[in-house]
Amino acid sequence: MGSNVFAALVLIVVGLFFLARNLGWIDTGLGALLATWWPAGLVVVGVAMLLRRK
Repeated sequence: MGSNVFAALVLIVVGLFFLARNLGWIDTGLGALLATWWPAGLVVVGVAMLLRRK
């Protein structure tokens, strides 16, 4: 069940990103965003792994 929740959250975040880009709220491309925020993804995965151990 935990992986289903994680996959659902990833889809929601990606969908919100594309929606915000289409509405003109953000002007950056996906490549620039990933180049900037990829370490945050590692932190999220690490925290999820720690919480799953309990």
